[in-house]
Amino acid sequence: MIGMSMTRHARPPRLLSLVCLLLLVLLGAPGTTAAASATPRTDTRAAAATAAAAAARWGDRRLDEAAFLTTHNAFTNYEDSRWSSVNQAESVRAQLDNGVRGLSLDTHWYERSTWLCVISFGSDCYPSDVYLCHGDCKTFAGATYALPRQSFHGTMQTVVDFLVAHPQEVVTVFLEDYVSAEQLRNSLGRVGGLNEMLFRPDEWGVRQHGWPKVADLVTAGKRLLVFSDRSDREHLGVMYDRSWTVSNYWSLGDLGNDLACVSRWPDVPLDRQEAGFRRLFTMSHHRNVPTVLTAALDNGAKLRGRIADQCRTAAGGRDPNYVSVDFHRLSDGSGHTPASIVAELNARP
Repeated sequence: MIGMSMTRHARPPRLLSLVCLLLLVLLGAPGTTAAASATPRTDTRAAAATAAAAAARWGDRRLDEAAFLTTHNAFTNYEDSRWSSVNQAESVRAQLDNGVRGLSLDTHWYERSTWLCVISFGSDCYPSDVYLCHGDCKTFAGATYALPRQSFHGTMQTVVDFLVAHPQEVVTVFLEDYVSAEQLRNSLGRVGGLNEMLFRPDEWGVRQHGWPKVADLVTAGKRLLVFSDRSDREHLGVMYDRSWTVSNYWSLGDLGNDLACVSRWPDVPLDRQEAGFRRLFTMSHHRNVPTVLTAALDNGAKLRGRIADQCRTAAGGRDPNYVSVDFHRLSDGSGHTPASIVAELNARP
């Protein structure tokens, strides 16, 4: 009897709870409604804050009016792999963390080699893929390639991850491209978040309206630009550099005294004029063979003077958008560094 009495009295509270829950679902619980409406308001506030910060930093400066520190052969460094000859001292991620916003990379196809796997005692057992090599990916370890092998998609993931962590930054990648469009597509397809970041000039009508403001790129989240020296991959969002940029000849010569700023492509002069559109200007400033000593000599007053006296004049009075150097943190003690020179260019009206 006692058990039966307890059972009868236990049911009404459960039934009442079910009824109350049903009423809350039908009428809409205030807590649930508030939580749902808070998310859009939060997203809107975050977007507004991003836009305001971008406008404060860049103002109305268009992409072709901004300057970015760029590293020549960014992948040949002492930290990402065991290179015997390098152009940079620190990893790609460290370069980005230290203010670099343009990276030049060499893409090559590597076909898996059982022989290399065997003679390396298992340290060179890598699948066929697109890798970053400085020449053939099988010839000289440490010189034309390095171990561990640096996959292109892995390096691009590093770039995207940096951009995710730094929502105000814009990064440009320049490819010296030795792979097919299909191989490049497959490699890029494995980079998480890349498509959401990738800037496509056709979608922005760049040819018709000119380059957008840097602040607009930041606000839209399209903060990754990729250029290639191959023309058959624009459908991938990879721009053909010869169609979108002007560029000077890359070398200062063995002695570092070839300061003339002449075009890399004879049919694309540095001062080329096009109706309603201005190409981006990439300026290379490095020698045939990089060393710490020569980079220190070249990266200070010589770089600043070359921009002012040679390259600005050759380009029709405009400043470079990308300043590409070896060992970007080294300078000559003049007080001018590649980073400070780029900052000075961005401070010009």
